[in-house]
Amino acid sequence: MVFQGLQIMGVLLAFIGWLGTIIACIMPIWRVTAEVIWEGLWMNCVIQDMGQMQCRVYDSMLPLPQDLQAARAMVVISVIIGVFGVLMPVVGGNCTICMEDEAAKATACIASGVIHIIEAFLIMVPVSWTAHAVLNEPLGYAAQSSELGPAIYIGWGSAALLLLGGGLLCNICPPQRSTRHFMPAKSSRVRTGSPKVDYV
Repeated sequence: MVFQGLQIMGVLLAFIGWLGTIIACIMPIWRVTAEVIWEGLWMNCVIQDMGQMQCRVYDSMLPLPQDLQAARAMVVISVIIGVFGVLMPVVGGNCTICMEDEAAKATACIASGVIHIIEAFLIMVPVSWTAHAVLNEPLGYAAQSSELGPAIYIGWGSAALLLLGGGLLCNICPPQRSTRHFMPAKSSRVRTGSPKVDYV
């Protein structure tokens, strides 16, 4: 029962982390400049004086910096392999009947945990890379300074949840059956207290 509860908790944590990865991928708020320019993986947005927001999708990948292209690729790969990481415990879960063999179920859960851990590193690297670039860019005018956007914090939180969920799924093993064979005790003859004596 404890094994099943921890398995469900690991699946839920990893699923929430995967959803957070999708949200961080879509959000155009990876970098905020002067509180009016938002930059993301797929578009940038400008908040105009009247409070209106105008967003522009990047037309081509060629003029984009290489770090942004690498971040795009890693986040997309993270989301795609996360689909397999979410589906595998559904197939090999302890409370499902898709697999009958307990060893195959345990293997599916461990594989799911490994996938989620890989997914966590794939989202953590571009998020941390972008944060490092923002925090270490040369100081200019105060009005043009860049800050970390909310998508960065969502990415870090998602990576933490994926690591926790994947770790739970990797460390849970089904209870092993006992392999000890008990031999029946040899029966011994019980002697009576008085010796057998022939009376004349």
